[in-house]
Amino acid sequence: MDKKLDCMGMACPLPVVNAKKAMEAFEEEGILTVCVDNDTAVQNLTRLAKRYDYAVSSEKKSEQEYEVRIEVKPGKKSDEGEKGKCVTSVVIASECMGNGDDTLGKNLIKSFLFALTNVDPLPDYILFYNSGVLLAAEGSPALEDLKNLEKAGVKIMSCGICAGNFNVKEKIAVGIISNMYDIVDTQMHSDRILRP
Repeated sequence: MDKKLDCMGMACPLPVVNAKKAMEAFEEEGILTVCVDNDTAVQNLTRLAKRYDYAVSSEKKSEQEYEVRIEVKPGKKSDEGEKGKCVTSVVIASECMGNGDDTLGKNLIKSFLFALTNVDPLPDYILFYNSGVLLAAEGSPALEDLKNLEKAGVKIMSCGICAGNFNVKEKIAVGIISNMYDIVDTQMHSDRILRP
């Protein structure tokens, strides 16, 4: 069973959502080919396939046309973490912590991220969206702490739409640029969510 999915021109996270639905519809092994128009969609689809432990490859057909081929094997479940492990996600939606004084808020979030490097156990994920993505970009005062957390195994994801909105997509210096589907899915599979 082979299927081709045209996701050209679709905004994030629609290519991932549509590909996941198409993968779930497979009743036997086959190839799902997804056509997209940007490299971020290719990366997001690649991560989706790898989560299911499916073989995946991609090819750039032209300046704005990519093909992602996913070898679908029905019956395989996504790898959502170790059985019995409590998954913790930290969700950061602003470059400031709390409301009121922005200067204080920026100092607080920096202190929060530093403190996070010293807790045990560390969180599994840190998810950035809205102006929170600025903390993962070049020039962020929290960058060193975030890099230390990543080295220690914490997965860091920044919303691609948000990074584009703040013109820092090319400046994200830690973790990966992700999509809202992955951010929501990660929260749905978390046992604990911390929002500073």
